[in-house]
Formats: sequence, structure tokens, C-alpha cells
Amino acid sequence: MPERYSYITVDVFTDRAFAGNPLAVVTDASGLTPEQMQAIAAEFNYSESTFVLPPDDRSHTARVRIFTRQNEIPFAGHPNVGTAFVLALVAERSGRTLGSTVVFEEGAGRVPVDLIRDAEGRVTGATLTAPQPLTVGKTIPAAVVTECVGLEPTAVLTSRHEPIVASVGLPFVIAEVADNAIGAARPDTRAFSDAARRFPLENGRFSIHLYARTAGRKGQADLRARMFRPWAEPWRIPPPGAPTARSAPSWRASSRRQTRPWPSMFCRESRWGVRVCWPSAPRSGPARSCACGSAGGARR
Repeated sequence: MPERYSYITVDVFTDRAFAGNPLAVVTDASGLTPEQMQAIAAEFNYSESTFVLPPDDRSHTARVRIFTRQNEIPFAGHPNVGTAFVLALVAERSGRTLGSTVVFEEGAGRVPVDLIRDAEGRVTGATLTAPQPLTVGKTIPAAVVTECVGLEPTAVLTSRHEPIVASVGLPFVIAEVADNAIGAARPDTRAFSDAARRFPLENGRFSIHLYARTAGRKGQADLRARMFRPWAEPWRIPPPGAPTARSAPSWRASSRRQTRPWPSMFCRESRWGVRVCWPSAPRSGPARSCACGSAGGARR
């Protein structure tokens, strides 16, 4: 097994640095065991990290495994967008160009991801197709949802549908809430744990996806959405030397955290260890004003 593995961190669903959804991508995870991948994902401390492996079918681009801080999941949205962006970026840097669509093999099935490029052919983002058709399952009492996210009973809107389990590869409880309530939602870990026992989803998880309609407001999106899965995640960063890091490849424990707010906007990926930041000459165009600058669907 190699002693060093390269990774790139990106911010997905944003047009500026240190916003959106962060993601760590290990660009070649060959040789890592699932236990090591899990330990590394816990070390990154992001909501998800991805590990790129050779595909089982050579007509596909890669096999991608997605890990949260505590477990592997079969599919997720922003990890696919970010991973496709990263692989296209790595190809660009090596003088190659990926096709317009990459195909990932994942636990939930085959995931096609279409790359978005600018007029000069450089990747700026990606869009994905879910690996499974939409399935709809049982309804969940609105009171359970409001208890989990700390909202008043009237905040969940049921005129269109009750909170309901739905999935395109990873199940969530989908609930509509009032526009003025979605920002006030705060997870209650005890309520989530109780809901997971009473209404277990896949592998005992209980995840909630809230959305609010905002159509009609000038300059705003049609929907606002927030996702909650707190009962399955840690609420503190493991201290140096914690057991979660012991089965992973060795690196300095004092320079391993990736989630601190770096003061510089100029960043590049590094080997295991601290992320390196340094001043860099701007690239052409406002979206490429720094070495890891914002670029549509993901930040470099």
C-alpha cells in the first residue's frame, strides 16, 4: 500500500470560497481498506468524503465510495458533483480532457454526471442523474419532524403532502415547511435518536430533508432546502491521537484538520497534512481569480 495518497478539497454548490458544501476527494484510493477509508473520512471531518477507485466496468469512469464521518453511504448529491469536478480538473492539469459525461459506480447503482465547461473548455461544474427512479414510502407524523428540528407544530405544511419517505438512492423524510421557519430549524439529537428507533430508514438511519417554497420573490430560487442527519454524526472534533485515526496511513497529528477557516483565499491541495495556502497569480476571468477559486459547481 502506498504511504501517501493525494486528495483535493472543494466547496460544492457555491460561487465563492469557504461556502457551500465542503468535500474531500481522494483521487486514487487503490490499496485502502474500507476501514482505512472510514478512518480518513472521520479525520477530514466533512459531512462526506469520496474515494476514487478503478471501475469494475472499463466503460465507466471510476468506482466511487462515499463515507460520512461515521459510515459509508450508497449515494449522495454534492459528493458526485464535487468528485466529477475534481477528476476533470486533475485531467486538465495533466493535459487530458474527460468526456462530457463521467459515469461512477456506487452502492446505489450507476451515476452519470454531466460536466459543465466554459467557452474555453475548462470545467466549471457538473450536474448528475440519480442512480435510481424516485420511490415513495411511508408517511411520518408531522409532530415527529417538528420535534427533530425544533420547530413549532404549525411549521410543517401538510396541505400538499404529509412528511414522507422518498429516495433516489438514499432515503430521506421529505417535509415542506413554512418559508419563515426553515432558517430557524435546529436539530435535537435525542428526538432524532428516538425517531430512528420508531421509524428506521436504511441501516437504522433517520434523515430529514426540509424544503420551503419561495417562488414569486424576485431574484430568489423556487425552493430553499436543508438536510439534517445529526444523530448519526459526531458533535466534536476528535482530539489528536484519537482511535479513529489509528488504522489510516500515518501523518502528523498536529497538522491534519481540514475544517479551520484559513485566512488566505489562495489554496492548493496537499499530501496528508496541512492544506497549503500561498499567494498566486490570478488566472483569467473573475471565476478563476485564485488557484482554488470559485468555479460554478465547485471551488478549486
